[in-house]
Amino acid sequence: ILSGGTAFITDVGMTGAFDSILGVKKEIIVERFVNHIGDRFEIADSKAQFNAVVITVDETSGKATDIERIYIR
Repeated sequence: ILSGGTAFITDVGMTGAFDSILGVKKEIIVERFVNHIGDRFEIADSKAQFNAVVITVDETSGKATDIERIYIR
């Protein structure tokens, strides 16, 4: 939390398939990147992960008093 009461986080993380590239089967993305060959994206079917942030705010001042990262895999 910054001195003025602003909660700040640079990267919360992705929600979706853990063993993937942004939720897509990683083999498809790697093939596209390496060989410039496009293929239909297929949703990865690995276990999911959930990332989020909970920010507690002082109702009077409107300033953040706490920030907590949530990660569930």
